[in-house]
Amino acid sequence: MITPVDSPYLAPSDGSFCQAPIPTSPPADHPGRKSLDKQRKALIRDMRKLQRRLYAEDRRSLLLIFQALDAAGKDGTIRAVLSGLNPAGCQVTSFKAPSKEELEHDFLWRTSQRLPERGNIGVFNRSYYEEVLVVRVHPSFLDGQRVARPDDLETLWQWRLQAIREHELHLARSGTVVLKFWLKVGRDEQRKRLLERIEDPDRNWKFNAGDVAERKHWDAYHDAFEQAVAQTARPWAPWYVIPADHKPFMRLQVADIVARTLERIDPQYPVLADDKRAQLDEMRTALGG
Repeated sequence: MITPVDSPYLAPSDGSFCQAPIPTSPPADHPGRKSLDKQRKALIRDMRKLQRRLYAEDRRSLLLIFQALDAAGKDGTIRAVLSGLNPAGCQVTSFKAPSKEELEHDFLWRTSQRLPERGNIGVFNRSYYEEVLVVRVHPSFLDGQRVARPDDLETLWQWRLQAIREHELHLARSGTVVLKFWLKVGRDEQRKRLLERIEDPDRNWKFNAGDVAERKHWDAYHDAFEQAVAQTARPWAPWYVIPADHKPFMRLQVADIVARTLERIDPQYPVLADDKRAQLDEMRTALGG
């Protein structure tokens, strides 16, 4: 297991998360958009080389989990960070409301079917964390899950958080490096982006009236996020809480963390055994090389 890369947005793994206010905006002295985009594209070039080695090595995988409130920029960030990588080595899954089949299984079942293969980079746009976020805010969703549950719902959330910790430890021990990103958008910025979806015809398709209704539960969602991060941030599955009010800054931070993590994984091209090398020499001779 590798240690998480350092970042000002790395959540502590000792449960002390959220003892101080969490920013949604970048530092006032951050570079301009052109500089941010230029830095991100340079990181993607580095990631492309590392991805090729990860794929060739075929021993480990990288799983990126993105969680956020509506309009925080998950889709755009995933697109901006993976742009330029080999799509054959990436597996992106967006998790919507669970299907009837998925509801017939435990809450980790559906995401387990979509874990990245060895050598690949997997992306979860939302994940099993929805079960301790949206379901915690709307416990009536449990009725459709028909799960055995204690009378005290807080005990159920603790059970699920424990299951997540154990699941992620198992993934890490099995060679999957897990990175988790909470893209933290401010309430005013979210309102602005939702209005843009209404006013811009090209963005109308992205608008969902339910997103506005969910704003009534803003504090409850943040409490759920903070509990999830505090209780599941571990060295083998770190959380990074990224300010999301400025999209280019947010995307650069995510790209930087992913690139440095791939460097820390340090995948290597396979080394051929002597008999295979001898075979290559024979083939070179046969080809007139």
